[in-house]
Amino acid sequence: MDDLLVRYPGRYVNLMERADWEYASRVHRQDVVVLVPVTANREIVLVEQYRVPVQSVVIELPAGLVGDCETHRNEAPLEAAARELQEETGYASGRLQPIMRCPTTAGLSDEMALFIRASDLMQVSNGGGDESEDITVHTVALDAADAWLDAQRDAGKLVDPKIYAALHWIGREGGCE
Repeated sequence: MDDLLVRYPGRYVNLMERADWEYASRVHRQDVVVLVPVTANREIVLVEQYRVPVQSVVIELPAGLVGDCETHRNEAPLEAAARELQEETGYASGRLQPIMRCPTTAGLSDEMALFIRASDLMQVSNGGGDESEDITVHTVALDAADAWLDAQRDAGKLVDPKIYAALHWIGREGGCE
């Protein structure tokens, strides 16, 4: 077995080395939940927020860390998904179904993402994130999603490619409702 070294201990992310490969590892958790929320009106719910590492606004699927703070340290992934969906978008989901678990950036990080289908949505608040976030919520008709995403890129925003995986899953399964 090769040795695992912490090359740089950070507050939230450590720089690790294993088998001569450096990579990032979250200090508290390596799992993130990524939601694929679709309304009864066949709209995908997306979020927009400024991301410091890329110095740009990014259009994304709602997502968040499992157990990201002391009060949520032992939460299950589906609990984190319900919490993050409501916190970021203002929607509560009557049905959460795991789609798949996979690496987010296998060459850079040990983080794993659990994609979760969210359906039976009910808007319970405006969303927008917690006190550390400034999130804009977008509901986009599925049949106009490609054009809408193109327009966002044309406006200078970055689009997270995980959205296209979500659109593939929605299309393949005829929606999430």
